Amino acid sequence: MGMARELGVVVVPLWVSFGAESYLDGIDIQPAELYSKLVKSKVFPTTGAPSPGAFAEAYDKLAQETDEVLCLTISAKYSATYESAIRGLELRKRKNCRVKVIDTLTTIAGQGLLVMIAAEEAGRGADLDQIMDVVQKSIPKTHTRVCFDTLEYLRRGGRVGTAQAFLGSLLRVNPIIGIINGHTEGVARTHSRRKGIDWLYNFARGFDNIRVLGVMYATTADEAEAFTQRLGSIFPAVSIRRFILGPVVGTHIGPRAIGLALVERV
Repeated sequence: MGMARELGVVVVPLWVSFGAESYLDGIDIQPAELYSKLVKSKVFPTTGAPSPGAFAEAYDKLAQETDEVLCLTISAKYSATYESAIRGLELRKRKNCRVKVIDTLTTIAGQGLLVMIAAEEAGRGADLDQIMDVVQKSIPKTHTRVCFDTLEYLRRGGRVGTAQAFLGSLLRVNPIIGIINGHTEGVARTHSRRKGIDWLYNFARGFDNIRVLGVMYATTADEAEAFTQRLGSIFPAVSIRRFILGPVVGTHIGPRAIGLALVERV
C-alpha cells in the first residue's frame, strides 16, 4: 500500500478468509498478522477476488479526476480478479472515462514492477495508449522467481502448477519457483536456503538490460535487505525496490519465501 500511495495508484484489494472471518488485504489485515495466524490457526485460509462492483466503484471514483484509467491485474490463471475487473466496466456509472484492463500474466513483485513502469510512463506525460503499449511489451520481459522452504502452502492453496513434480521428496531441498506465462512452474532445486538465494542472484546476473528490479520477502526483512545490497553491487544504476509479500500472496507461499522480479528494457 505504501508504494501505491507514493505512485498515486488505487488498489482494489483481494480478500483473505479464515473460516467465517474475512479481511481485505492490506486494510483489515497486515502481513505480520497474516503470517502469525497462518502458523497458529488450525483453519487454513482461503482467498477471494474483489467483486465487479468494487472495481466499478474504483473506476467511478477515478473518473472524477481523469478521463483515462488503466487497470493492471494479477494473472487470470491465479484468480478471478481479471474477470471481475472486466465485468466492472459494465457496472460503471461514469462511462465518459476511458478504462482499459490488462492481465499482467504475473503477480507479486512482477505485477508491482509493471505498475511502477506504468506510473513512470504516465509521469512522463504518456497517454493511455502509449502506456498500454509499454506495459504489453514489458509483460514478456518480466521475470519472477521465488525461493521456498516448503511448497506446502502452494499445494494447499491449489497454486502449485507444474511444480507438483517438486512435491513429495523435498525434505532437504529449497525449490525455486517461477511465474511463467501466467502460472506457477518449478524451475530449480537447491539444497540449502543459502544456495537458493545464490541461485536467485545468479539468475539476475544473467540479464544486462534491466529497467527495474524488485526483491520480495515474507518475514525475513534482514535477509531481504542483505540480498538487495548484494544485487545493488552488480546493478548500481538499476532501481531496486523491496516488496513485502502481502496477506493474499502470503496465504499461498508461507512465511519464509524470498524472491526477485525484474523487467528488461523494451
